Amino acid sequence: MDQVALGTFIRTRREALQPEDVGLRRGSRRRTAGLRREEVADLSDMSTDYLARLERGSGPQPSEQMIGALARGLRLTVDERDHLLLLAGHRAPARPGSGDHVSPGLMRILDRLTDTPAQVMGSLGETLAQNATAVALLGDESHYTGLARSAVYRWFTDPSTRSIYPTEDHDHHGRVQVSQLRSALARLGPQSAAADLAERLQELSPEFATLWGANEVGLRNSEEKRFLHPEVGELSLYCQVVLDPDQMHTLLVFTATPGTPSADKVRLLNVVGTFSITSR
Repeated sequence: MDQVALGTFIRTRREALQPEDVGLRRGSRRRTAGLRREEVADLSDMSTDYLARLERGSGPQPSEQMIGALARGLRLTVDERDHLLLLAGHRAPARPGSGDHVSPGLMRILDRLTDTPAQVMGSLGETLAQNATAVALLGDESHYTGLARSAVYRWFTDPSTRSIYPTEDHDHHGRVQVSQLRSALARLGPQSAAADLAERLQELSPEFATLWGANEVGLRNSEEKRFLHPEVGELSLYCQVVLDPDQMHTLLVFTATPGTPSADKVRLLNVVGTFSITSR
């Protein structure tokens, strides 16, 4: 680990970012070159003191997960993320693949979506980034660990995760989840995390095993999806998808038809704020 070079790189990338790059207002009294430490710390889900120590070259070695969060907060490219990993004493992941690093392009789009739910998903249904409205609608899905990071794993092992959808939609959602995992396995290969996930779910869930045996591929959810929120009730939202083929990531944007009750409820979500999965 090269502490001095690591700190210098983090500081220079922070100073090169402008508030507009991450969806923040500049304000009339801003004197800091680039973003403030507290702004980057908030974007990276870490404390300002920890970030300051990294920049000074006096902090402990950050984990790969912490470097990944910092790379997203600083809106680094994949090459810049890999360089940051090397400076921190870690190996960069092999390419190509479905890594956790979200491209600056997708992050710039997400930063500008402040009034409608949006989130970036990995190829196994991992939620990599969410805006505040998506957290208010779905709960914070970005902090799961292990196999539970995958939405398909949670769907078949944790019944509470289904409560946000109407019961009559569950069967179709399950089929789509399995179909998408099969498609990911076809892309990533038999030695991939997708294969391990499919094998594990066949052991844990008879329902999954039955659906897996049906060999369905290419199923999609309808453009309009129904949600059941514990505070605002039922919403009907359209799901638009932006694909990053290099990283195999998708940006999901949920929009409501203007003038409908669902549009009013989306506005209420920002007032309601985050809710815990235990409240579903």
